[in-house]
Amino acid sequence: MFPVSQAPESPCVPIVLVDRAEWKRRREEGDTFLRHILDSSSFEGSFGQVLVVPNHNGQAHEAWAGTEKWPEDPRAHLFLGAKLAAALPGKLGFAAPAEGWSPTQSEQFALGWGLASYQFLPYLRKKDKKKFPTLRLDERVRESKVVNTLTSVQLGRDLINTPANDLGPAELTQKIKDLGANHGAEVHVIEGRDLLDQNFPAIHAVGKGSKREPALVDLRWGNPNHPKLTLVGKGVVFDTGGLDLKGAAGMRLMKKDMGGAAVTTALAGLIMSEQLPVRLRLLVPTVENSPGEEAYRPGDIIPTRKGISVEIHNTDAEGRVIMCDALTEAVSENPDLVIDMATLTGACRIALGQDLPGFWTPSDEIATGLTAAANEVADPLWRMPLWVPYRKMLQSPIADLSNCASNGMAGAITAALYLHEFVKPHKNWIHLDVYGWRTEAIPGTPKGGEATALRAVFRYLEKRFGTDRS
Repeated sequence: MFPVSQAPESPCVPIVLVDRAEWKRRREEGDTFLRHILDSSSFEGSFGQVLVVPNHNGQAHEAWAGTEKWPEDPRAHLFLGAKLAAALPGKLGFAAPAEGWSPTQSEQFALGWGLASYQFLPYLRKKDKKKFPTLRLDERVRESKVVNTLTSVQLGRDLINTPANDLGPAELTQKIKDLGANHGAEVHVIEGRDLLDQNFPAIHAVGKGSKREPALVDLRWGNPNHPKLTLVGKGVVFDTGGLDLKGAAGMRLMKKDMGGAAVTTALAGLIMSEQLPVRLRLLVPTVENSPGEEAYRPGDIIPTRKGISVEIHNTDAEGRVIMCDALTEAVSENPDLVIDMATLTGACRIALGQDLPGFWTPSDEIATGLTAAANEVADPLWRMPLWVPYRKMLQSPIADLSNCASNGMAGAITAALYLHEFVKPHKNWIHLDVYGWRTEAIPGTPKGGEATALRAVFRYLEKRFGTDRS
């Protein structure tokens, strides 16, 4: 599935790390043929430069990867792997460099290679598909870990990239059922008016405007005696804004509004594949926010599972409304940790851009651990303040809570505070406001859907609940 493997490849071209000094040495000691090759190229060993050096028969002999001015950045190995995967010939196999690298650095290089090799293929003609080169892994790298990670990232990206005409609540539900079946998990689904009967009124209120029925998907896996970990992912498969209709530009990418569900589903898959010793629960409320004849309205007051009444200030702030019922259920079992992910606010994207998802938690210990894990695997996050004085901006004169602040200020913070109302007093909670998209490609991340923060969160969970306590 992925162009990385420890199986032998033939031919297998070695990747050689070459800085400026090494380039000079090789040029001076090389024969006329090599000097002609080097003099006709722009390669001088700068970081990220790539040169395939042929032998006298014209066959690829070595692949040189420039390392001059190697950045003091944990993303450097990931970036280099991604750069080479995109630049090297797709018909060849290459052997990863290993000398002087730790197994973690070699793993990051391999992940970069695999991440850069992603394509969203279901709608492409065969002639439009690109062939990427294969990489023979350093034998110290656990192949299954690399492949499991890439499989999960691909699942997250594929779900976000799939257009809403082919991915409604029923289809997203089926994807989670299929994932559960592959790992022996139990999956329970509540759909349509059954949401009202089982006291998930906020999810139903948002989803009833669409002909496609809303649902709550509940996956459970793992030993009941292990620590409880609950994931919650926002699954708005398409967001028109409801009766507070978005403009055309604002609606264009709204197939990605289920990005939180995509990433938590992919993360659940990685947790199960890696057999993390947790009792996993995944809750995905999934709806289509449409301005149908039964759509909820601005000014409506709706009940929630926690018993808090919510006045709808704006129907386009629907994600937090469906999340609040799922979060109430999530904390009802008092799990050791609750993590929610949602493409919740444009305000977070404006504040931090698409490279840095923001996260909120009441726990300084969790924040420190998550930030360290994110830096370790080159998947950066940024802690945002759960600034309680802004809670007053969510007040309603006729209900317990408004679904958004009326003045438009601190939108990402007030959205987190809204969710916090349905989690507290539980303190072991992380909320991530993810963009789930790249507007332009960078090495390792093609344009389109992105499994934002997946690797960072998994590394944190691995260190907190797994055997790795480093």
